[in-house]
Amino acid sequence: MLLEISGITSHYGRIQALRGIDVEVREGELVALVGANGAGKTTLLRGISGVQPLTAGTIKFDGKDITRMPADARVALGIAQVPEGRQVFGPMSVEDNLRLGAYRRKGDDVEADMKRMYDMFPILFKKRELPAGTLSGGQQQMLAIARALMSHPRLLLLDEPSMGLAPLLVQEIFDAVVALKEAGTTIFLVEQNAYAALAIADRGYVLETGSVVMSDSGKTLLADERIKEAYLGL
Repeated sequence: MLLEISGITSHYGRIQALRGIDVEVREGELVALVGANGAGKTTLLRGISGVQPLTAGTIKFDGKDITRMPADARVALGIAQVPEGRQVFGPMSVEDNLRLGAYRRKGDDVEADMKRMYDMFPILFKKRELPAGTLSGGQQQMLAIARALMSHPRLLLLDEPSMGLAPLLVQEIFDAVVALKEAGTTIFLVEQNAYAALAIADRGYVLETGSVVMSDSGKTLLADERIKEAYLGL
């Protein structure tokens, strides 16, 4: 078990955002968390990466309790988050954004990883000297994913990668996510597009108002009538 979340709760002031969440992610899995806006999906990811305080429960990573560990120490352990809305460093070049992803690393292999990112997303190589803020939304999403991969994560947290993208670009991003999974990257994917997420997930969780209400294989959840009605418009 790479990630084990047990009974975590989190609050924004008096508002309870997470209500006793239990989630597991095994090494090599692609696990999807789906739910409507405001369900608590982003809060959960922020809790895992250490930027959202928890009020109860525990988070274990590779058997180690990281519940009170600061965010930078979690990055050092191998947890990398691609935040909602991309959040690239707009005035900086594409290449410098990628180098920032490897800021904890030393050695020549950083250059080899840069080449790997450019091979994965050729448009980034073409625009490597341009300010990241000049990229389209889809290109910025590619950059945000590549920047996170530059840290050599053992667990990649993806927050709403399809947000605001045209359908063709959504397909391209999800194709990249599948390729990463097939290459051995463990991925926890948070996504409002339930169909796209569950279609590629080994397992999935459904979050409603801060609570997990269903969990099963991605295929089983996709076939569930409640999921079809609530999230797929069927």
